[in-house]
Amino acid sequence: MENGLKVRGEPAAPEAARRGSNQRGMRAYNERLVLSLIRQHGAMAKAEIARRTELSAQTVSVIMRALEADGLLVRGEPVRGKIGQPSVPMSLAADGAFFFGMKVGRRRLDMILTDFLGEVKHRVHISTPTPTPDGTVAFAAQAIRDILAKLPAQHRNRIAGLGIALPFQLWAWAEQERDDLAEIHGWKDRDIAAEISAEWDFPVFVCNDASSACGAELVFGDQNKPDDFLYFFVGFFIGGGLVLDNSLYTGPTGNAAALGSMPVPCRDGEMRQLVDVASLSTLGAALAESDDLNTMIWDAPDAWVIPQGKLDAWLCDAAQAMAHAIVASVCLVDVEHVLVDGWMPETMRTELVSRIRVHLAGMSVAGVQKPDVSAGTIGPDARALGAASLPLSNRFLVEKNSYQKGPVK
Repeated sequence: MENGLKVRGEPAAPEAARRGSNQRGMRAYNERLVLSLIRQHGAMAKAEIARRTELSAQTVSVIMRALEADGLLVRGEPVRGKIGQPSVPMSLAADGAFFFGMKVGRRRLDMILTDFLGEVKHRVHISTPTPTPDGTVAFAAQAIRDILAKLPAQHRNRIAGLGIALPFQLWAWAEQERDDLAEIHGWKDRDIAAEISAEWDFPVFVCNDASSACGAELVFGDQNKPDDFLYFFVGFFIGGGLVLDNSLYTGPTGNAAALGSMPVPCRDGEMRQLVDVASLSTLGAALAESDDLNTMIWDAPDAWVIPQGKLDAWLCDAAQAMAHAIVASVCLVDVEHVLVDGWMPETMRTELVSRIRVHLAGMSVAGVQKPDVSAGTIGPDARALGAASLPLSNRFLVEKNSYQKGPVK
């Protein structure tokens, strides 16, 4: 586990990538320390890196030369001071490494390829009425081949892995939807990560889809974010994530912060699970009842045109239910910040956040400090980007708190 991303089926790290007592392990850890620091703070000169990491100037010079030779760092323009030699800031090389990220959704499969900076370079997607293991494995194989065909030859050996964002216990959600269980019953007994990994020479990782989206916020989002926060991702089903001390906490089963399962009071006085109130599937069902084009909410969000009345009703219910879920959560886990993201247009997300704040302001909870609620910074690609961050974190990053803990010596 690196950068707090704890995943099921994580392949064992090679000896050179482990923090250990041997010289190769120590060097690998310190190289990751430098890469993590530059990712968080941007281009830095070796003197500043030495100061922040407590590594010697000579050690930092050796590390940065090695990372530059490996194509992971690039030199910036020299900065001249009043005295001494000019400093040369080093930044991450966009083409230093590439990462596949696959999102398995209830209505759509997405495969992306990101560069070392987290920029999406290529993407492939298909719509599906019901995701099946066979269909997902076949999609992954074809999507990887299609993307590799577009990648320059010199970049293909820089693929560092594939991450998969997958709803855990997907068959249980199907029972709730009353889908045809025969279509997805096989998910109980299939390990698609192992099947895909057997076909390619890079490691494959799996993470719960909502936790994966939270991981994207942690790795690629605003680096000035708080150390602890609760996270909501509103997709076909709403889900959650939890970051504590700058690390993604997923729990022993990978389902920590399963906010969608939380019971919440509704406007009619009934108690329901949050997933039944604040999910996009609920909005889709409301659109279908009035013969509106409910399928459009599984297309790219920037093309949505939702009748205002239907949207307003969903926003009202979702915001109230999420506010109750937030209060219940902070009674157990003391966090001061909540981030809300989702598969939706930015304007819709902004309005949802605004309404959650209004509901929170009107709730009285003695002895508990209400958290600040704000929008996430990733958007609809959060689950796929979070998936891509799994191999990146495993191979190239350390936890942010390691900057304060000091280097391996």
